[in-house]
Amino acid sequence: MASLDEQILRTVKEIVVKFIETGRLSPTGFHETFREIYSTVATTVKGEREVIPAAEKKPPKKKTK
Repeated sequence: MASLDEQILRTVKEIVVKFIETGRLSPTGFHETFREIYSTVATTVKGEREVIPAAEKKPPKKKTK
């Protein structure tokens, strides 16, 4: 699995570098944008279940009477 994670990280790095080179990404928005791109690429490669840890998933809402 480590090699798959490394490939995802390299892909995200390339995308972010291109965004910086073209002026679409500034240093102030780097942190948030990097997370969003990483999440999107990882979800595409691995599938949603492996990317989002169970602790971060919201439990279903309880129905009130």
